[in-house]
Amino acid sequence: MKQLDTRNLDYFQQQAPNRKKIRKRHRYYWNDITNYVQYFVHENSSVLEIGCGTGEMLNELVAAKKTGIDYSEGMISVAKASFPTLDLKVMNANNIQLEGTYDVIILSNLIGFVDDIQHVFSEIKKVCHPNTKVIVSYYNTTWEPLLGFAETLGLKTKSPQQNWLTHFDINNLLYLAGFDVYRQVRRTLIPFNIPIISFLFNKYFAKLPLLRSLCLNMFSFAMPFPDSEEDLDSRYSVSIVIPARNESGNIENAILRMPKFSKNQEILFVEGNSTDDTWDAIQKIKQKYDHSHNIKITQQSGKGKGDAVRKGFGMATGDILMILDADLTMPPEELPKFYNAIAGYKGDFINGSRLVYAMDEKAMRFLNRLGNKFFSQAFTWLLEQKFRDTLCGTKVLFRKDYEKLIINRKFFGDFDPFGDFDLLFGAYKLNLKIVEIPIRYKDRTYGDTNISRFKHGFMLLQMCLFAMRKCKFY
Repeated sequence: MKQLDTRNLDYFQQQAPNRKKIRKRHRYYWNDITNYVQYFVHENSSVLEIGCGTGEMLNELVAAKKTGIDYSEGMISVAKASFPTLDLKVMNANNIQLEGTYDVIILSNLIGFVDDIQHVFSEIKKVCHPNTKVIVSYYNTTWEPLLGFAETLGLKTKSPQQNWLTHFDINNLLYLAGFDVYRQVRRTLIPFNIPIISFLFNKYFAKLPLLRSLCLNMFSFAMPFPDSEEDLDSRYSVSIVIPARNESGNIENAILRMPKFSKNQEILFVEGNSTDDTWDAIQKIKQKYDHSHNIKITQQSGKGKGDAVRKGFGMATGDILMILDADLTMPPEELPKFYNAIAGYKGDFINGSRLVYAMDEKAMRFLNRLGNKFFSQAFTWLLEQKFRDTLCGTKVLFRKDYEKLIINRKFFGDFDPFGDFDLLFGAYKLNLKIVEIPIRYKDRTYGDTNISRFKHGFMLLQMCLFAMRKCKFY
């Protein structure tokens, strides 16, 4: 067994009696980290904090289960006295001995004091399930001389010699320990409170491209790499929701071209205010193929694709929820790729991308293509990861995550008639790993698009501005 790291234990034991007072003095800095982590912790989540110290962050987080470990008996003693309801344990991160797994694991400003960071990251895997999210925060190396100077002046508590790591170093160590980093973020230009100035710099200026590189705090978000992909088809059942408005000529092809995949498959047609015979076609197709396919049908009472998707998802019984547009411009034959990605734990939310491969000549009009590229760039900035296409109709997620997303709508509100942004913003807020799959976008073979370029484009722009406040400048 690896020798336990106790290199800085005496320092933390000595700090323990005064730790709460010191943290309170620097609460502006610590509160910013806590509030940011809380943004990605769901109220039903189980949370483990490695190196929890005197327990302030863990106590503040709203979660169903909260566990904290620290190798300093003095720190844990203070934490237990302050927060007796927390599950706190004296335990070295080099030898984690806990029962069960956690949804979120936090290492906040810890890795600088760790002798072997890769080993600690490897130990974390003991308490991970396939969808566990790990959040690692640490200082930006640019600040090393400034923080040293602040210690000299007494503005910062003196600390032992630390490891100073770049984002590349942290992400490489996570990779070596078996974790996939899916998001990198920088925050906080001014780590103490100067009225108005700190607010403006940290909330707005720190998000700008050039100034962002100067921020003090770095965050890496990671999840375990997937295990073997054997027997994926036996892992999960799927529900494929097909919203259909004026798509009569495509209904039967949606069934005929649907490949068989997953443990069990149900297809849900949701008809919405058609002016042609789409509803009649859906009823006939259900009767015709009921012996070979599990088909459910319904009509929406509201308007818009978003309403249709919600109704379909509400009826779904599969472990995995899928959306397939009834125009079939995203070929149904591509759906197994989406299933394999999510069932193989490549991501928690799989988004189709039409803007990678060459598309059919009439598949997307020029102005639509420009609009899609604009929104992909806007989302890349808003959600801190690269997006090629945000408006592809095919989106896939676990039903258990969708149920959490429903609860989280109280944060964003019911603002999206199309459903794409509602799902993407909800996935970001749930800290889901979003992965894009390129697809071949095809010409329509029946009917006309239900999208109005200018009217709907303006609505999408309004939703982006709304999301800017909720996702970027919250």
